[in-house]
Amino acid sequence: QVLLVESGGGLVQTGGSLRLSCAASGRTFDNYAMGWFRQAPGKGREFVASISWNGGDASYGDSAKGRFTVFRDNAKNTVYLQLNSLKPEDTAVYYCNADAVSFTGPFTSPGRYWGKGTLVTVSS
Repeated sequence: QVLLVESGGGLVQTGGSLRLSCAASGRTFDNYAMGWFRQAPGKGREFVASISWNGGDASYGDSAKGRFTVFRDNAKNTVYLQLNSLKPEDTAVYYCNADAVSFTGPFTSPGRYWGKGTLVTVSS
């Protein structure tokens, strides 16, 4: 069974930074693309970023381009999302997501597996 556990969320002021982590277990981590989605209060789930199985390619949603960076450390079975220049509209629960197909590139539609999420709150 694939288990994804997010951490690193919290309260930050506008313009601040956070680094989210997602630790994965239950299968060979470095064979699978990983990604991040978010859900703001009262809104649907939104694609943020994803990274290919080998870390060689990444994809970003419009809200993330130029401010967020996704990267992975396969030795630690962990994918990260670096959040910079945060805005109040970035306030959301951020979810880690994993593809079910091995050796694929970054995705924009969600894969099969989800973590429980970590809350990011950006104050104005």
